[in-house]
Amino acid sequence: MLNQKKMRFIQGFLFAISVFQVKFIVSIVSAEALGTQFRLLSNATSGERHSEEYCAMYDICGTRTDGKVLNCPYGSPSIKPDNLLSSKIQSLCPTITGNVCCTEAQFDTLRAQVQQAIPFLVGCPACLRNFLNLFCELTCSPNQSLFINVTSVSKVNNNVTVDGIDFYITDTFGEGLYNSCKDVKFGTMNTRAIEFIGAGAENFREWYAFIGRRAGLNVPGSPYAITFKSNSSDSSAMKPMNVSTYSCGDTSLGCSCGDCPSSSVCSNTAPPSPHKKGSCSIKIGHLKAKCIEFVVAILYIVVVSVFLGWGLFRRRRERKSDSTKKPVWNVMDSSKLHSMDRRKDEHLPMQMVEDRPTVKNGVQLSIVQGYMSNFFRKYGAWVARNPTLVLCSSLAVVLLLCLGLFRFKVETRPEKLWVGPGSKAAEEKQFFDSNLAPFYRIEQLILATTPDSRGGKSPSIVNDNNIKLLFEIQKKIDGIRANYSGTSVSLTDICMKPLGQDCATQSVLQYFKMDPGNYDDYGGVVHAEYCFQHFTSADKCMSAFKAPLDPSTALGGFSGNNYSEASAFIITYPVNNAIDKGSNDIRMAVAWEKAFVQLAKDELLPMVTAKNLTLSFSSESSIEEELKRESTADAITILISYLVMFAYISLTLGDTPRLSSFYISSKILLGLSGVMLVMLSVLGSVGFFSSIGVKSTLIIMEVIPFLVLAVGVDNMCILVHAVKRQPLELPLEGRISNALVEVGPSITLASLSEVLAFAVGSFIPMPACRVFSMFAALAVLLDFLLQVTAFVALIVFDFLRAEDKRIDCFPCLKVSSCANSDKGIGQRKPGLLARYMKEIHAPILSLWGVKLVVISVFVGFALASIALCGRIEPGLEQKIVLPRDSYLQGYFNNVSEYLRIGPPLYFVVKDYNYSSESSHTNKLCSISQCDSDSLLNEIARASQIPKSSHIAKPAASWLDDFLVWISPEAFACCRKFTNGSYCPPNDQPPCCSPDQGSCGLGGVCKDCTTCFRHSDLNSDRPSTAQFTEKLPWFLNALPSADCAKGGHGAYTTSVQLKGYENGVIQASEFRTYHTPLNKQVDYVNSMRAAREFSSRVSNSLKIEIFPYSVFYMFFEQYLDIWRTALINLAIAVGAVFIVCLVITCSLWSSAIILLVLAMIVVDLMGVMAILNIQLNAVSVVNLVMSVGIAVEFCVHITHAFSVCGGDRDQRVNEALGTMGASVFSGITLTKLVGVIVLCFSRTEVFVVYYFQMYLALVLLGFLHGLVFLPVFLSMFGPPSRHILIEKQEDQPASASQL
Repeated sequence: MLNQKKMRFIQGFLFAISVFQVKFIVSIVSAEALGTQFRLLSNATSGERHSEEYCAMYDICGTRTDGKVLNCPYGSPSIKPDNLLSSKIQSLCPTITGNVCCTEAQFDTLRAQVQQAIPFLVGCPACLRNFLNLFCELTCSPNQSLFINVTSVSKVNNNVTVDGIDFYITDTFGEGLYNSCKDVKFGTMNTRAIEFIGAGAENFREWYAFIGRRAGLNVPGSPYAITFKSNSSDSSAMKPMNVSTYSCGDTSLGCSCGDCPSSSVCSNTAPPSPHKKGSCSIKIGHLKAKCIEFVVAILYIVVVSVFLGWGLFRRRRERKSDSTKKPVWNVMDSSKLHSMDRRKDEHLPMQMVEDRPTVKNGVQLSIVQGYMSNFFRKYGAWVARNPTLVLCSSLAVVLLLCLGLFRFKVETRPEKLWVGPGSKAAEEKQFFDSNLAPFYRIEQLILATTPDSRGGKSPSIVNDNNIKLLFEIQKKIDGIRANYSGTSVSLTDICMKPLGQDCATQSVLQYFKMDPGNYDDYGGVVHAEYCFQHFTSADKCMSAFKAPLDPSTALGGFSGNNYSEASAFIITYPVNNAIDKGSNDIRMAVAWEKAFVQLAKDELLPMVTAKNLTLSFSSESSIEEELKRESTADAITILISYLVMFAYISLTLGDTPRLSSFYISSKILLGLSGVMLVMLSVLGSVGFFSSIGVKSTLIIMEVIPFLVLAVGVDNMCILVHAVKRQPLELPLEGRISNALVEVGPSITLASLSEVLAFAVGSFIPMPACRVFSMFAALAVLLDFLLQVTAFVALIVFDFLRAEDKRIDCFPCLKVSSCANSDKGIGQRKPGLLARYMKEIHAPILSLWGVKLVVISVFVGFALASIALCGRIEPGLEQKIVLPRDSYLQGYFNNVSEYLRIGPPLYFVVKDYNYSSESSHTNKLCSISQCDSDSLLNEIARASQIPKSSHIAKPAASWLDDFLVWISPEAFACCRKFTNGSYCPPNDQPPCCSPDQGSCGLGGVCKDCTTCFRHSDLNSDRPSTAQFTEKLPWFLNALPSADCAKGGHGAYTTSVQLKGYENGVIQASEFRTYHTPLNKQVDYVNSMRAAREFSSRVSNSLKIEIFPYSVFYMFFEQYLDIWRTALINLAIAVGAVFIVCLVITCSLWSSAIILLVLAMIVVDLMGVMAILNIQLNAVSVVNLVMSVGIAVEFCVHITHAFSVCGGDRDQRVNEALGTMGASVFSGITLTKLVGVIVLCFSRTEVFVVYYFQMYLALVLLGFLHGLVFLPVFLSMFGPPSRHILIEKQEDQPASASQL
């Protein structure tokens, strides 16, 4: 969408680039020899003479109907000019002395015509000198007849005139001329001057062919044919012209390094070699691998080999030990002993406090766990006695927070969602917008052909039917009338108009002046294809807004310069922008944009489709409007996700379905209440932040409820299952108390870890993700608090209901009798899943062969994931955050496929000191006498290595053009009247009336003189006062054929004139382009390269310089996204480790949890690489949150393992039997059920970042928590906290355990 940026550079060209009338110069130059009357060649053979001091053409014998003059084909001796004419000639042609072959009138005409080319070349004196010598020798050389031979004549108004000549000139001169000019820049158009004065010639012969081509009427070029020849026949007296040429590297005619890279001065400042990162690779045979991949493979082989060797050695040692030392009494499975011990303890009377607070039910607790157990025991009993008070008070607090919803607002502006307030790029954008001008708004259409079904190649779009269709489309666009506050708004009301009243629309229709009536008159497709190659030189190819149109901005899908093969038309409408987004100008533009998009959908799309073409479109406000629409795009999907999770929760919380008691033992009402608590926690979080002025986002509204539900459901399941595991002999108060003592510490640990992990995400600078993390952290915290308050109270009510034989969902209805109901409610008989975990899953994992395979596989995948992490690319595709059915999806695809020009790049200079005492001018400019390492020379040098610098072209420089404009050599540019006021070029009013066919040298401007003589300047540089006075003249000067360097339009907003009178320009910019950027990583790398370049040059020149492009603000975060990700992950994992260490006081257990968490996160990043999920703020938040969520998969198993008795295998068996089922059903399946529904989302961001990543997280968490962790604990687990207590009559045992 950035192709139209080139507009800024060309918007100033009012001249018809008949500047290219170098051809025209030749036409006049050729016609500028004097002759009286030349007999027809048939009668004048005897008069031919080729010798020194003799002319081949002299005087002007006629004029074509288009005003071009024709020479007389008569030879005569050269004449001696008077002193005045001689001095005039030598001022322009110093190589010509003595006699001449031109008159004063001829010389004045020559001077008037070459002035069109001088502004292009004056920055490189060697090129200008060689260029002028070519035409000076052709026009005024006294030895003209030696190298000019008239080959044909014609009659004009009864006068014989020249119709064709041979120009003998050596190849040495041609090569010298071309080499001195080939690299000279024309900054205003970000291109080379040869594009204008030589039609982009690749060698001197092509340049000669361009100059010598006979032009048709009203077409720039020579009025007769000029054939350039390098050799003459031996019999002829002709001698090729061989005036000495000057090298652009000649220090006496010092061209800048930007205009002459081959100069010896510039050889020491050659462009830096491309900087390659991460290129280390190793090749083994035909296999090529990155160094990190090779190192990881070797490391894995070593680690696995050592581990397998250790495992086999240990296994053999254990077998030998078992066969010789195992006592008979130890044959009894100690896990059964532990189970019996546990059953014995469970039947003991409940005690509120033990004499030893760190020993509970034979379990040695840490100090923190001891106090937590005491707290949960007392708290559980209190809640069971006062459920109504707890429920009402907890709900009241949350409802109070919900009052903040009255201030609820949603943020949809992209710059507020994805750009941090302290962003350097945001500050630079603010500086650019406020001091120079905000970048214009972009409305765009891309019209493309469909690929061939056989070859897959798209045919060319450049044909009659498609261009006529484009005219029809343009007619409809022009007819748009949007309504804004009762005012009709059309494109002409809002479009950018650099000069005059015509919009600067970028379209191939500009080659026909946007007028369908010109299509056939100009020649149709043939004319368009001609303009593709001659857009800079042909007057008929000039746009309606009086500037040349580069075809690369209006065409797409071509290679190189094969514009005729283009498969797409790109139509861009630049629209005026403003800093104040609430201004009338912006609102009018937005109103028109909405009408534009609606027209494209309703009318243009069917028109184009009917022609078997494709159409994509976008407006400046499209992304924001589509983000708003996204709020309702997935409402049904999210709702279904909630309903599915609710149904699953209701089934999970209840007992095994039994027909006789299902309506009593089910937990549907309890599940629904739990879901409502989750919703209240989310609303309370949103309400709190809304009350303090934090705006919400659409992702928050759609994702956080799901996340909190998925996170909170497992705690509900664990709490209910813990209560159901308690013996029925205990009163309900005792069961609730013991259940909280049993699972309270692990729930607290998991919830605190989740809150901390979410909170760490608030350190991410991207506002959307920072706000998301803040809302989610508070929502999870509120959900945890509601679970241990309101939900526990609801459990009390539900169990009281069941004991009172009241029907679920209808608690007012009571069943009088129910067979075996007492046995069906709250039975401790293990379920099917629990039996599987203990009787099948755990025994399989206890096999040594299985252990070795599990450890090897998991370690292998972890190491592979480390190697894969380097393949994760930074970025966030714009189309991902939009609904799948958005019209912008096709637009972004087409932008990547068809655009052949990159976004514009501005190098902004702060506090440029232009005073005479300062050296800033030469440190910035790139013309003669500028420093070789100046900013503009460095930019030109960087453009030679576009693959690493991502800079496509030299910069358009207002400073260079200003210095050329005031130069005495550019005598048609900076001029003044006798009263000292500004005098425009002769082809502009008041010097020339618009209705005047041709402008002469007389009139009101006949006495205008150049602003300065050489003696007025100091080394061709203006003084402070001269700079101050003439800069506004330059910026207001219209460019034209006589002076192409006028700054109006091209540089109107390039300089901040506020306060410049003190000798310092606060802000100015130099414009160029990035190379085409197709992938997110290209945008990131281009921004990084531009910043590194600016930093280096700024430090070198001691001038503050920064790069700016419209996309920088959105991509700045990716420059350090890896650093941000690693720091946040380290903080999250560290926080979880500290919480585990504080609560468990076990470094061993905490280290194991840390290891498993790290493996889950690393594996998740490996999955990201496999699925091509990019690294951005969204995925970083997900990675950080995965730390908190992954805690649940391992903390419960680890805690259960630490409090079980027996050897490690027996403790793993017991831990899986007690907590494995809860982890699988209450954690894994609840998350899995909710996640799977998200795959049907209409928004890609949900599918990629919330379905794929969370599904991977759930599966990885399940595998690590229930496969890898048990195996690892069985081999390297911490010692048991279980203590065998033989006699504790004096110290009553607790009925619960941790």
